[in-house]
Order: sequence, then structure tokens, then C-alpha cells
Amino acid sequence: MCSHCWALEPVLRRFEVQYGHLFTFHTVVGGLLKNWDGFADVKNGIGSPADVAGHWREAGEHSRMPIDGSQWLDNPIQSSYPSSRVFKVIQQTDEAAARTFLRRAREAVFAFNRNIGEKRVLIDIDNQIGLDGDSVVKEAEEGYGQQLLDQDFALASSLGVRGFPTIVLVDEENKEIKVVGAQKLETYVKALEQALGTENMQAKSIPVLAKLLEQEALLFSKEVEVMYDLQQNEVEAFLQKELTAETYSWHTILGERYVSRT
Repeated sequence: MCSHCWALEPVLRRFEVQYGHLFTFHTVVGGLLKNWDGFADVKNGIGSPADVAGHWREAGEHSRMPIDGSQWLDNPIQSSYPSSRVFKVIQQTDEAAARTFLRRAREAVFAFNRNIGEKRVLIDIDNQIGLDGDSVVKEAEEGYGQQLLDQDFALASSLGVRGFPTIVLVDEENKEIKVVGAQKLETYVKALEQALGTENMQAKSIPVLAKLLEQEALLFSKEVEVMYDLQQNEVEAFLQKELTAETYSWHTILGERYVSRT
């Protein structure tokens, strides 16, 4: 539920695509919102659900990763813990499925304005990615789900993480390099060079769009722009050149375009 983590998606994907062969990526949950009792984010002027709407809209406009935000006015999310527990339960047995769930949950809450704090929404997302939503959510609601969250909270604390997002690179000697906030690609590349002790990293080639879309199912314009070094007004022509008409659909949401596979 962190809007800045959502804004980081385009850069983080490219970083992993080009340099993921040099590191193992593992997502740790930070526990953004346990509940609204006494919660306050003074830095961002947030003390109630209604305050989040404006903050999210601003983050969406700045990053161009679509964020609706009216959920906070109409049907506020009460906690980030239910969706986080589902993510952690899936992650224990299938890292790839967990990351797919994380992406779909972010799409749901930010772009498509769904309340991912609700059980029925979580079940639906699980079912859509080929899991048994009822059993996954049931397991997440039991003590095991919270136990997994607590383990992540302890790990984040031991790493000195204080903000979202934080990327921590740990080398073979357990030395840590932290990158706080959503940064440019070059910042993560330099941090990885420092962690590996080299300036001669071999970047992998970027996959063709058809292959990337097959993996991702849905990509927003900003994500295509960052991955392929395009300007916003070049994306539609690029899609027409790279994809056949029957393999994708082109949509608009919140003033931004996105492409989905058909």
C-alpha cells in the first residue's frame, strides 16, 4: 500500500531484468498500516484515511504510475496487514507466485481502486493467478500468517529500515548498502557495483516487448517508457511495431495508457 513503492515499479523491473543475474531478490514486508488507531504520518500530512487520497493522487501524478485514491473516501482500507499476510503465506512455498500476487494486489488497490483489505478481494486476486484463494486467505488469517509478518518486521528492524521503499544490498561479508526512497536506475546500479566491488558489471539485454508482456500480463505506459528508453508520445507506435494486433489491447485509465495481453 505504499504509493512510492508503486512508483518504483518501472525502475525496479528494469534493474532486475538487466542485473538480476547478479543478485537474489527477496521482498520483505514492512507493516505500513496496522490500523488507524493512533496512526499518523506527520511528514505526509496523514492522520486519517481521507488524508491519503490527496497524497496518493499527488504521487500518481508525479510518477505517472496510475493511482486513483478515491478508495480512501468511499471505502477506506483499514489495514495493510491482511494483504501482507497473504503475500507472506504464498512466498513460503512459491516466490514467483508471491511476486505475481504482489503485483496484482498493487494494480488492484492503486489503479483499479479495489479494497485489498477485504477478504473477498484477496480471494479473487489469488484465484486469478491460479491459486486456491479460499485456502490461502484462510491460512493467512491464522496465527501462522502473523508470525511470518513479525519475522519480516524483525528483519527490517535489524537492517535499520525506517522508510518505504528501502532497497538493502547485502554482500557476501554481510555488509549492507541501503538505498532509501524511489530512486533513478543509475542509483541502484551504482549501489550494486559498490556491493560487488566492481565497475564492470555485465548487463543483460532487455527482452523484446512481446516476451515481457507475456510475463507481466499488464504494463503501464511509464513502465514501457523506462524499460525501452522511450518518450511518452513514442509508446503507441512502439507497441504497433513490436506486437501483433491480436496479441494485445490498449487501454486508458486515470489519464494514463496501459497495454494488456489478450
